[in-house]
Amino acid sequence: MIIDVHGHVSLPPEVLAYKAQLSASLGNPDVGPPQISDERLREFNRKHIGLLDGVGTDVQLISPRPFHAWHAQRPHSVVVDWTRHVNDIIARTCALFPDRYIGMGGLPQATGEPLDTALAELTRCVQEYGFVGFLLNPDPSEGGTPVPPGLGDRYWYPLYEKLCELDLPVLVHSASCSAPRESYTLHFINEESIAIVSLLESSVFTDFPELKMVIGHGGGAIPFQIARFESWRVKNKNPERFQESMRRLWYDTCVYNAEGLDLLFKIVGPDRCAFGTELPGTGTEVDPVSGRVFDDLKPVIEQQIPWLTDDDRAAVFEHNPRRIFNLKM
Repeated sequence: MIIDVHGHVSLPPEVLAYKAQLSASLGNPDVGPPQISDERLREFNRKHIGLLDGVGTDVQLISPRPFHAWHAQRPHSVVVDWTRHVNDIIARTCALFPDRYIGMGGLPQATGEPLDTALAELTRCVQEYGFVGFLLNPDPSEGGTPVPPGLGDRYWYPLYEKLCELDLPVLVHSASCSAPRESYTLHFINEESIAIVSLLESSVFTDFPELKMVIGHGGGAIPFQIARFESWRVKNKNPERFQESMRRLWYDTCVYNAEGLDLLFKIVGPDRCAFGTELPGTGTEVDPVSGRVFDDLKPVIEQQIPWLTDDDRAAVFEHNPRRIFNLKM
């Protein structure tokens, strides 16, 4: 079985129109979310399902589209309303396609706000929908100010405690970006890199040894720059190699080329990687060299990294996703 742990929900235009209405009114008044029929959701997902069929994906975990997370919006109440509605759409979509989709939720985050609303929405989604994980945005300010605390900061501990209590993982994935120096695509990579260093240079995994965190996009830039962090460990007389510390985390394969995936597997090991493509997303363009879309990663892993064993590939495609997300299907 091929399980893709990094997918995002396909939202019909009516949902985005609701976001526009919330943006215009700032929730005052809030006319409420649109009434969308099951048939409309089925219709809007036919293309998405067709893309999964085309690349051989059996099941995909779907979560909110990160650049629509809207975490920097004020007042925070509209972020709560928006996140709740998107999570409801994810749950309905999964119910319509139970053999193809599994739900992951979004959290209504905001820099400077307590995590109460995030914890409340997490609890609701687990109790009502059985979501198997959540997106965690390391930069709720979305490239703006105030600068949020790193994921190693104790600010995040109430969330980590709840995740460990429920044995739930998070996929660390940044959102939109208002900084003129970064596109949101670059912001993803930068924030995932910052997240790894912040986590592994903190006491988070001493305090929460069972915490499960998947870093999106193959760990950002860290696998490529790992020698800098190894040297820093030596300089500071830390006896644990940074490469060993990295194995406390999990990584998806949303990297898009064989060279990058080869390095990721060598640095952290295929036993710490889970198949993820973000399809359909940024990589859904045809590579003029291969003639396939960039996010068609199954043949890359199967054919272009010859040192991987059959057991390695089975772990990446199925066994690790099942283990991380407690999948029983």
